[in-house]
Amino acid sequence: MKRFLVLLAEGFEETEAVTAIDVLRRGGVEVVLCSLAGTLVEGSRHIVVKADTSIDSEGLLDFDGIYLPGGAKGAATLRDDERVQKLIRYYKENGKLVAAICAAPIALERAGVIKGETVTSNPDFRDHIKEATYSEEPVVVSGKVITSRAAGTTLPIGLEILRQLGLETEAAQVSHDMLFDFLMENREKIRA
Repeated sequence: MKRFLVLLAEGFEETEAVTAIDVLRRGGVEVVLCSLAGTLVEGSRHIVVKADTSIDSEGLLDFDGIYLPGGAKGAATLRDDERVQKLIRYYKENGKLVAAICAAPIALERAGVIKGETVTSNPDFRDHIKEATYSEEPVVVSGKVITSRAAGTTLPIGLEILRQLGLETEAAQVSHDMLFDFLMENREKIRA
């Protein structure tokens, strides 16, 4: 079974965390929620999520990849926490997946893992990306780095993580079950 570590810092964007976790779990991935502080982590919209483990726990290197949800406050904490920075560098250096959404690519920038890669982020954080080629695509895969733009791209990045884990069939099934493929086929009928 594939395993993914999700880092939760106070002020994380709830949609970007919970939707990705849901998509990965539907795809058969074991997802472990890792807190930078206490067991209960409050998101940017004051929704509290219970973490499974702590950043200071053993075994955090034994996953197939790591995912960083955005949220300006949470992303800044991920960027500024040296324990997180070491984890990001470890995952990149060992050929594992490193995924970040919205503001969280600023943590990848600080870790030095996007140099020479192509990435995206929330448009408000574009100027923070100095070491990579910037793309405005909704989801960008560059080697083992996966980035996406904001809460509205969480389901697509979750599906892309599944595909990058070699779970193409599972990604297609999850897309079908969640009616995402139907939504994409009927996007002209949906009002923004």
